[in-house]
Amino acid sequence: MTVISQQAYSASDLVTPFRYAKGQVLFEKNCSSCHGVTMTGTDKGPPLMHAFYKPSHHGDGSFYRAGLKGVKAHHWNFGDMPPVPGMSESKMKSIVPYIRFYQQAKKLY
Repeated sequence: MTVISQQAYSASDLVTPFRYAKGQVLFEKNCSSCHGVTMTGTDKGPPLMHAFYKPSHHGDGSFYRAGLKGVKAHHWNFGDMPPVPGMSESKMKSIVPYIRFYQQAKKLY
């Protein structure tokens, strides 16, 4: 398991544009406990700041499926990801663009 240093991707040095603010709030509330506020992973879930999660490997639909339906473990040893309680397609429509904004802003792709 590789978890990227929290110092490498500090959320405090990134200003989130207003159009992604709702996604940031929803990500922090629903996703960050496993994937980290700075998307660098935790002991509960993988880093979204990893090449596996570039659009060329895991398209946006993968994020929707994971949040709404869960996903079988296939890259990491964290076990299967269950559906996120209370997640909706509407929430995912804010979360996924925020994830992509953050990944691009931090030069993942």
